Amino acid sequence: MGKLTAQKVKTAKAGKYGDGDGLQLVVASTGSRKWVLRVMLNRRAREFGLGSYPMVSLQEAREKAAELRKLVRSGVDPRAARMKETGVPNFETMVEEVVSSLEAGFRNPKHRAQWRSTLETYASSLNSLKVDAIETSHILSVLKPIWTTKAETASRVRGRIEKVLDAARAKGFRTAENPARWRGHLDHLLPKQQKLARGHHAAMPYADVPKFLEALRKRDSVASSALEFLILTAARSGEVLGARWVEVDLEARVWTVPASRMKAGREHRIPLSRRACTIVKRLSQAKTGELIFPGQMRGKPLSPTALEMVLRRMKIEKVTVHGFRSAFRDWAGNETQFPRELAEQALAHVIGDKAEQAYRRSDALERRRALMVAWETHCWGKGALGVHE
Repeated sequence: MGKLTAQKVKTAKAGKYGDGDGLQLVVASTGSRKWVLRVMLNRRAREFGLGSYPMVSLQEAREKAAELRKLVRSGVDPRAARMKETGVPNFETMVEEVVSSLEAGFRNPKHRAQWRSTLETYASSLNSLKVDAIETSHILSVLKPIWTTKAETASRVRGRIEKVLDAARAKGFRTAENPARWRGHLDHLLPKQQKLARGHHAAMPYADVPKFLEALRKRDSVASSALEFLILTAARSGEVLGARWVEVDLEARVWTVPASRMKAGREHRIPLSRRACTIVKRLSQAKTGELIFPGQMRGKPLSPTALEMVLRRMKIEKVTVHGFRSAFRDWAGNETQFPRELAEQALAHVIGDKAEQAYRRSDALERRRALMVAWETHCWGKGALGVHE
């Protein structure tokens, strides 16, 4: 017997609701509702979209789920079966194909997740449509609810839909013009967005960091360890989440992030403080793969949102993970005599013009080590360093 009722499907608030045997109703914060079936296929968890509510009713979703489960039990991939049947993939299938082809170019795992999550959250109504059947009216139904209230997100959603449909046309699945195109098309149908002034990432005042870390160290999880490591190294979340054992030399106390994983595309050496080394040593005792901070799925890193969730669980409001880099920079500028250039190098920022960069051969590793040790001393508070090994 299913767990959902027609009334609950209609009134459920944002979240995921199970109906049994892997069938779920996913309600986005925008109020849009879609059906998803989660199954195991070839020993991997897979999700298949069954359409959006109310276009697909509860009963229809159950019937579709039953059909797909039957295919899976016989060892057939439902997506492959759909394409073989019609020759034209639906939007959801095309999204997966596009993201898979783009993944190699994403340095930051957060970008991969954002690509999927924005489309899942705001464009789920397109999932069951064949890519050759998507028209301007469908695109407007996705964009209009968020065009003025979430302008930046809406622009990203539009651009990603456009890319997916461009890929569909390149593969011969579409012949019509791209209905998500802005110039000469949607710019005549949607109001011009106000340019947003880019602010700083919300940062914790550096004076509050020691007390926060004292509370953070009481939490025993990979995510909390990753967040502390991020704060101590002033690194970006993508660099930390993708950190591998081969990148760390504990004897030399150096973490070398390869150019392929750096925002500026340059190798970055980070001197590790005593506590940062302690975190790595402790995690090495339970090493299960090449990642220092693994997620729940074997071989996969922590989710890009895992560090933000640590803050939320600790009831830390109006602070972002990226903001800890700002806290470090403010501390270095306000409380120390270290040169500005050294703090910028610690953050892996590009310093000076091209001529200056050409003559700057050294990355000042040992001078930066002194800076990071001083930062650790601040982070641990007065007199705390002697007890943290």
